Formats: sequence, C-alpha cells, structure tokens
Amino acid sequence: MGWAIALHGGAGDIPRSMPSERRELREAALRHCLHIGVEAIKANRSPLDVAELIVRELEDNPHFNAGKGSVLTSNGTVEMEASIMDGNTMKCGAVSGLTTVKNAISLARLVMDKTPHIYLAFDGAEAFAREQGVETADSSHFITPENIERLKQAKETNTVQIDYTQRVEVKDASLPVPNENGDSQIGTVGCVAVDSHGNLAAATSTGGLVNKMVGRIGDTPVIGAGTYANSYCAVSATGKGEAIIRTTVARDVAALMEFKGLSLEEAAKHVIEERAPKFTAGLVAVSASGEVAMPFNTTGMFRACATEDGYTEVGIWPNKTWDGEV
Repeated sequence: MGWAIALHGGAGDIPRSMPSERRELREAALRHCLHIGVEAIKANRSPLDVAELIVRELEDNPHFNAGKGSVLTSNGTVEMEASIMDGNTMKCGAVSGLTTVKNAISLARLVMDKTPHIYLAFDGAEAFAREQGVETADSSHFITPENIERLKQAKETNTVQIDYTQRVEVKDASLPVPNENGDSQIGTVGCVAVDSHGNLAAATSTGGLVNKMVGRIGDTPVIGAGTYANSYCAVSATGKGEAIIRTTVARDVAALMEFKGLSLEEAAKHVIEERAPKFTAGLVAVSASGEVAMPFNTTGMFRACATEDGYTEVGIWPNKTWDGEV
C-alpha cells in the first residue's frame, strides 16, 4: 500500500494536430499540479486537502474549463459547478450555478464541512459563499476573450460544445462532431488521491458546456456520476455530462470493485469501454491500495499521475507523453 495521485484536465476529441504551444501549456500545468500534490501528500496532508489543492490550482489556470477558464452559457454568462467527497466518511459537498466564486471546489468543501446538506446551487450557493467569506470576483473575471470567441463560433454553427472537446448539433446532442481547432482542447478538471493508510478523496470542477442552456447542470456536481469516493476507490470523471449521469460512471467503478471483486483497472476499464457510450467519457481513479487507472473512450484526455513507488505520467493521447521526477 502506498500513496497515489491522479488528475485530469478534460477528455474528448483532441486532435494530435493541436498547436504545440497549446499542448505544452496544458502539459506544463498538469506537471505543476502533480508536483504540488506530491509535495502536499509527502507532507502528510490529507487526500481531501490534496484533491482540493490541486483542483483549486487548475481552477486558477485559464487553460482549463473551470474557474478562470470557464466556458459561457448561451446568454454569455458563467455557471460553475464542483463537488468533493471523502472516501472514509463518505461525506461530500457539491455546488452549481456559481457566477462569482473564484474556487468552486472550496465552496463545495465548505458545504460538506459547514452545513447539514450536500448540494447548494445558484442564489443559495452564492449567499452561502458570502456568508463564509470565500474569495469572489466580478463575473468579468471569468469571461475570457477566448471563451467569448468559442461561444460565438458555437452560436454560428448551432452547436453545444462538450468540455471544449466535442461539438454537437443542438438538434441532436448525442452525435459528436470532430473539432479541429486545437485552441479549444481543454476541459473539466479533477483530482483523486489516496495516502499510505488507504484514505481516499475525489474532487471535480467545471464551467460546463459552451453554449449550454442557462440552468443546465452536468455530471460534475452529481455525486456518483462525476465524482465518487468510498473505502475502495476515488473517481473523478470528465466528458459528456449527460452520458456520465445516465451511466453513473464514478459510482459504477466503486460498485464493481465492492460487489464483483474487480480490481481498479478492471472496473474502470469496464465502465469506460462497456457502460459509457463511445466518445463520451474518461476518468481518473485511485484505489485504497495505491493503484491508478486513467481510461477514456475519447480520442484523448489530459491526465497525469504519480505513485509512491516512483511512477509518474503525463499524457493526452493513448500513449503517454512525459514521465520523470516530480
């Protein structure tokens, strides 16, 4: 048994032709987040603290679809969402419909720690944020020129863009259309962590879909869909939210381990390859014994992991793109 960390920055139709500078920016961000996570877990921070810390860092990076980089609704506004879960206690917290909170994941943690509830949304979540004194910003802080352009393109082509990586026509939101614009290849963020004692935690955050309807809620804040942790494993999913909700991706991984006795790798692979519709999902997961799984059924997934025995990986496509010391 040993500690392990895995994180993701979105899954979808990621072209290998994406500009190298854009790829390198995201890979560097994944390496940076992996490094701070490893340092934190070596300093005996709890897996819950580590997962929150890494997701906060990704929320503050405009190259991913969460926090500062959140995509825009059809009205040109941001509606951010996040959730976090502790495997030992199975306590969890979730938020959605946020418009001013800089780090949605930390508000989700406060919902878990400071209220008798699990999920707060929209005006109620914003009021709770003010009551707790969390850092907020004017909505203009989250609206980047790149996301204004993405919304414009989505409206012009009558599409909803999924995690920046799949575009689908509004009239049929089940059919992915390849996206050749390398500038758009970023997405939902998440992190899972386990310490050397087998304590587990998962955290996920997103801005949702480009051109989504106002009020739409995806899988990210839905416990059991986008995020789940128990005494067996911790899972954070990414991809097409509606498909992930329908197939309860995160919970199914844990259920296959708990009730069927599958290994983490077997359970995660089965859920992604057999349960989730093709081209819709990816996940990162760790088990209580320190195993890591990062499967996806899309063309790529921004991902990274590190384990106590020295293994590290940063990748986008099926083959890893970097490994080494963190």
